[in-house]
Amino acid sequence: MDAERWDDMYRSSDQLFSGNPNGVLVTEIGDLPPGRALDVGCGEGADALWLARRGWQVTGVDVSEVALQRAATSAAAVGIGDRVAWTRADLTTTPPPAGAFDLVSLQYFPLRRRRGDAALHGLLNAVAPGGTLLFGSHALADLAHHRSEEFDPADYYQSDDIAPLLDSAWTVLINETRPRTTPAPADTHHTQDTVLRAVRLP
Repeated sequence: MDAERWDDMYRSSDQLFSGNPNGVLVTEIGDLPPGRALDVGCGEGADALWLARRGWQVTGVDVSEVALQRAATSAAAVGIGDRVAWTRADLTTTPPPAGAFDLVSLQYFPLRRRRGDAALHGLLNAVAPGGTLLFGSHALADLAHHRSEEFDPADYYQSDDIAPLLDSAWTVLINETRPRTTPAPADTHHTQDTVLRAVRLP
């Protein structure tokens, strides 16, 4: 993860994203009792703040200091700063604590495939017994419009790549492609999401 590049991207706009939580998170997690959540690639913090308002104790992690500062400002403004810990880290190289979270949420997080799947396994291991893994991404068909010499969507994990790596300690509840429930970002062709929801057995 190139922290400087992400910082520059966030600096390019006063607010890069809508400020609304991702639709996959809202749809899938709204019925879960609150616990400890890890928001992977939290950006400006919309998902983390949504979880915190519902009683979750959230760790929001991103490589961009600019994004984290904005997230912390938003949390303080609505009086829930004590429910979210903002952490600057690259979870593709430094895994989170094992078994520490009742929810590990990856929403449109660009996790590149690597031999041995070490970064992915680090995130899976962070899910506590009885906890939930929620992975949401743009469908590959929609990402085809963004293919270039610098970016090939096939280089990044999709739910169908992750599900086979979940052993008998997991129950896969959802692994599907579905229409987006929220408007796509401007100037994009994102109409479908791939969603993986799995629970680690107690």
